[in-house]
Formats: sequence, C-alpha cells, structure tokens
Amino acid sequence: MLKNILYIIIFALALSSCNSTLDEINKNPNATETPLPPYLLTSTLKQGADLYWGSESNFNSSLLFVQQWAKIQYAEPDRYDVSNTSFTSLWNTGYSTLITDLNTILNFSDQQANSNYKGIALTLRSWTFLLLTDAYGSIPYKEAGLKVTPAYNTQKEVYTGLLEDLKQAQSLLGTANGTVTGDLAYKGNIAKWKKLVNSLRLRIALRISDKEPALAKQAVIDATTDAAGLISSNSEIFQFVYTSSPQQNPASAWFETRDDYRISKTLVDKLYELSDPRLPVYAQLPSDASVGKYVGGANGLSNSAANSQGFAKTSKPGTYFLTSQSPAVIFTYSEVLFDLSEAVARGYIAGDAEQFYKNAITASFNQFGITDATVISNYLNQSIVKYDATNYAKSIGIQKWIAFFGQGLDAFAEWRRLDYPQLTAGPATVLDGQIPSRFFYPGTEQSLNGASYQAAVAVQGKDILTTKLWFDAK
Repeated sequence: MLKNILYIIIFALALSSCNSTLDEINKNPNATETPLPPYLLTSTLKQGADLYWGSESNFNSSLLFVQQWAKIQYAEPDRYDVSNTSFTSLWNTGYSTLITDLNTILNFSDQQANSNYKGIALTLRSWTFLLLTDAYGSIPYKEAGLKVTPAYNTQKEVYTGLLEDLKQAQSLLGTANGTVTGDLAYKGNIAKWKKLVNSLRLRIALRISDKEPALAKQAVIDATTDAAGLISSNSEIFQFVYTSSPQQNPASAWFETRDDYRISKTLVDKLYELSDPRLPVYAQLPSDASVGKYVGGANGLSNSAANSQGFAKTSKPGTYFLTSQSPAVIFTYSEVLFDLSEAVARGYIAGDAEQFYKNAITASFNQFGITDATVISNYLNQSIVKYDATNYAKSIGIQKWIAFFGQGLDAFAEWRRLDYPQLTAGPATVLDGQIPSRFFYPGTEQSLNGASYQAAVAVQGKDILTTKLWFDAK
C-alpha cells in the first residue's frame, strides 16, 4: 500500500512539472498576457460593427424580414426556411466576444482603466444586450459572464435593467475622468458618448412604452432632461467607419465575390410612390441599361422564381452601402428625432410632434447627402408624407422604416413595435403567411444550457420564429 502511495505522489509531481513546462512552452512571446483597455475597445467596436452589419444578423435575416433587401438566388432565408443554426453569430459573438471583452474592461482596477473606459464599456455592453433581447426575447443577462449555465431573464427584466445600467454609465463618463484611446467611433469625445447613452435610454423607453407606459414616460423624461443631451446632429451619428480590404464594410466584402441580394421590391415601390429622392442612394439601376428604372426583387419567392427576375434586370443595393469605406451606421440623429416625435405624441414630453417628424426626415435626407431645401420641402408637403396626428404610429413607422435602410436589427425591432409599414409575406414563405417575430435560440443552448433554456421557453413561448416577444405582444 505504501509503495502504491509513493508511486502516486511521484506521478503527481512529475505531472505537475510537465504541466509547468508545457505552460512555459505554450506561451506566445508576441501576445500580451494582460489585455489593455484601448485594444479591447477597438476590437469591440470593430467586431460589433461587423456583427450588426454582417450577413447573418442583417442582410440574410432581418433585412429580409422587413423587406428592405431580397434574395435573388439561394432564397431559403427569404422564405423563412431556416433552422436554429441560422442566427448563431449574434448570440455567440455577442456573448463570447463582445460582452466578455467589455466585462474585462469593467473588471479592471481603476489604475488599469479609468472610469471613462468603464462608462463606454457599460454603454456598449448595454447596446449588445439590447440587440440580443430585441432579437431573441428572454436572454441570459444578470448571470451572463458569471456562470457557465446562466439563467435567462425575461425581456422586461432586461430592458429595465439596461435603463439602470445606462444611468450608471452616464455617471461614470466625464470629461475630467481621463483620456480614452482606441475609440474608433467618437475618437475619445466623452460628450458624444454621453449623448449616445441618453439616446439609447430614449430608444429603450419607447421599446417598453406599450407594456410599461409609466416607466417609459419617466425614462423618456430622464433621458431628455439630462444635461448631457441627446445625439443632436448628423456629425454625432454613432457609427464605425471602415477603410479598405480586409478592414472593409461587410456588405462590400460580400458583393466582391457573390451576387445574391437585391433591394426589395416592397421598398422600391414605396420610394417610387413617395417620389423619394433617397431611391438613387438606396439602389442601383439594373445593369441592363434597357430597363431604365429601379426594379426591386420580390421577397419570399422560390429559388426558380427569384432567379427568373433576372440578375441584370433588378437593382442591387446602392453603392453608398457597398464600398469598402461605407460606414456601419448604428445610431442616427434621424432616429432620435423620430423618437422625440413619438414621445410627444404619446404625451410623455411637451413639444411639436409634427415638427420633430419633419426634422427627422430632413436629417435622414441630409445623412445621405440630400440637402436641397426645395427638394426636401416638396417631399414633406405631399399629402401621403404629411404627419398624421390621428395615427402617429403609421406616419413614424413608415418613415422610420425607410430611414433605417441597412440597419436590419433595429428596423426589425421598430417594425414589430409600431406595426408599420404593413408587410405581406411572399408567396413561397413557409410560416402560413406570417413574417418572423424573433430569431431562434442557437441549438447549442438546448445542449449546453438546457435547464435555463427550457425555463425561458416555458415562460416566453415556443422557440419558433412566430412567437411574439414581450415588447411586441399587443
């Protein structure tokens, strides 16, 4: 027995020595063992922009659901013929990369990261959680990053928690709280970050407005009266500006080697109906010059029907969105103005809802380089465009949908919330005439976090595309 014990001790010591040696061998001499806040911030901004504007979360899903883009081949996603492996990048990158790296910054000591880094990290983490809950519903929130199998929180809990997180972010941010480098969005301008925080608070307040109107009203008041203000011009848009390949806009990279998307017929027809000058920005003329006008691709077709529309006879998205340097726009001045219009219409704050609405459309025009005052005035004065105080959701919903072109995740959230424009599923779609209301949870959640997943589904409803989320359930 003693001999056996001695063998075990000797083996354990040898194994420990071996592991120590392997640890030394496996060290990468070119890698830092202590990540630095500027590098983590830069990485988060870049990967967050890629995620938001990339194929899986944007033009191969949400942009199809809201009928801004359409598929002209490989049309299964446009028919909603998808599975629980179809929307994994938003979940996986959101949790394993973005939230993980942002939590690292938040857990740094004050000597490692000043409070401005932490305020920015909390802002970006709140934005990431917002994307996740808007798309999936109940999600791991309070225990995310703390447990291997975190519990899910309801969407109501997530939204209300994010409002508190953003209050904390605002308290951490200050022009006297230290400099920030690695910020490729606002170049370390803390005043702009503070405006983004309030703008996000305003967005979330309206997300919950149909379910928790009293809380929504207070959150709107808090966001609009905060001394830091809101995003107040197109120069303060929150966006990531790309450079050249390989650090290029994801849509640009896609179209370099593939040609399977077109601007949606639904959107093209609406822009023609409104004589909207953004049409030449949003779309290209078909490569067949004989067509002579913009032609959108229909959504929800079979593969053969989609192909038969003609690659040369339909319009690709505009070059504004398909160049290497095209920005990943994430939060616009136009959105803030639409939100203020709605907040006034709901009676949350005082103001002129119609004027905010007009200013929002003007800001969208200006964002895309349309500045002619006569063109803008003529557009706004059309009866079909004029603000309808008796149905603000329709006026704001349609124009917000147009202004959100390319921002699929947020266009999808606002379309579900406002119920405008009224879209119709394509003829070959597989959901009995319904359009998706959410993303599937990744299939790995069932195997890796099964108990939490099952508990969430039991409360929220079946893990299917047509289950209405809390904010959307009228």
